Amino acid sequence: MRYIESKESEVIEKNTVELLQQWMPFIHTITSDNEKEFANHKEIAEQLNIEFFCAKPYDIWERGANENLNGLVRQYFLKKLTLT
Repeated sequence: MRYIESKESEVIEKNTVELLQQWMPFIHTITSDNEKEFANHKEIAEQLNIEFFCAKPYDIWERGANENLNGLVRQYFLKKLTLT
């Protein structure tokens, strides 16, 4: 796990591809918020050869697995925790 210093779309794209590359046998789709850091979602989808969806605003059920995972991660890792 690593701390990402910026929310710029290029930084998010690079780190997302790097982090998910090893998990590709287990990932079929990605669903994200409609935030500006995911502006390069098409590039992420192309590089990982995966379908990338953007959830509709206020439709949190479209991101059920994401919200569940976020809750689990927050139980075990503090914000801005850096693991090397």
